[in-house]
Amino acid sequence: MGAGASEFIYLDHAAATPLDKQVRAAMEPYESRLFFNPSSPYMPGVQVRRSFEAARADLAHAIGAKPDEVVITAGATESINLAFDSFEGHVVIPEVEHASVLASATRHDCTQVAVGHHGRVDPADIARAIRPDTELVSVGLANNEIGTVQPLRAIAQVVSEERQRRLQAGETTPIWLHTDASQGAGQVNTDVATLGVDLMTLNSAKVYGPKQVGLLWAARTVRLRPQVVGGGQERGLRSGTENVSGAVGFACALSMAVTHRKAEAVRLSALRDTLQSALTEAFPQAVVSGHRKHRLPGFLHISFPGLDAERVVFLLEDVGVLVGTGAACAANKETGSHVLAAIGLPPDLANGSLRLTLGRLSTADNTARAAQLIIEAVRSEYERMAR
Repeated sequence: MGAGASEFIYLDHAAATPLDKQVRAAMEPYESRLFFNPSSPYMPGVQVRRSFEAARADLAHAIGAKPDEVVITAGATESINLAFDSFEGHVVIPEVEHASVLASATRHDCTQVAVGHHGRVDPADIARAIRPDTELVSVGLANNEIGTVQPLRAIAQVVSEERQRRLQAGETTPIWLHTDASQGAGQVNTDVATLGVDLMTLNSAKVYGPKQVGLLWAARTVRLRPQVVGGGQERGLRSGTENVSGAVGFACALSMAVTHRKAEAVRLSALRDTLQSALTEAFPQAVVSGHRKHRLPGFLHISFPGLDAERVVFLLEDVGVLVGTGAACAANKETGSHVLAAIGLPPDLANGSLRLTLGRLSTADNTARAAQLIIEAVRSEYERMAR
């Protein structure tokens, strides 16, 4: 394409976010003059090691954790794999989880729990799915396609009650709760104590940080198993020379996201609601998916009956609007959405679905302009089909 995001109205923040200027500035020294290996014994290397550990401490602080509980990884997918590969027993997940969670879970004996038509899982259904040999329950904080936020506190209570039952019964099988909070970070609370989880995955690329950087937080009582062996970095869990600039950038990005979360959530909710009202007024037959109350502020998943969403995406690109049809990984594989199937969306609607996600590049002006252009594109498609 050869064009930058500034030349478009960008409505696909769930797929990728631009690197924040402050983040880029924080990273730059470690990609130029402070290039030293943090394992080196001489002072410049020691100073870089200190910067790396300071970044770990900042990441931990942003989620209400301790630095030694945070493992810095090469992205959310690796973090999820590290979490799941640390357990052997039965696992429980909702059927709307991200592809990386599904792939990791189905390498185990796995129960997938159904969700309601808004995409929210019932904690009682999680409780019923737990067996005596269940070791891990994993529930994403917010769905990456429709934006539904899950009732993690209630699910954490379910897991806690099962843990207490086992202790009282003399059973020794542990049970832990993991959440992939990649999509929710920066829009909803990701404090680990507030959520009540035992493990949490985060992704730098979703909070205006560098790509291919992530973290896995695990409570000290959780025993993780090494995934990448070698020099013993990251407590021996994933060896390899540390990505210092990536960690510094991630820490800067996450700290800013947490600091400005509440104000940004209010701003994005207002923009999302304006966009939703414009589209549903123009097309009363359109269907909005996702929980009305428990939904990420920047998410609007909308389906236009009978349309081919991919045609609409290309029409919009031609007029300078970039939108998604669902999870970027699924769209790349040209497969149907398991999330939309799980919430019972008929094929006629699922095929006409757009995922519109707002973020820092969104303004009142460009959101209003995007609404107008989407209405024109959808209307032209309906007119073409009627001829």
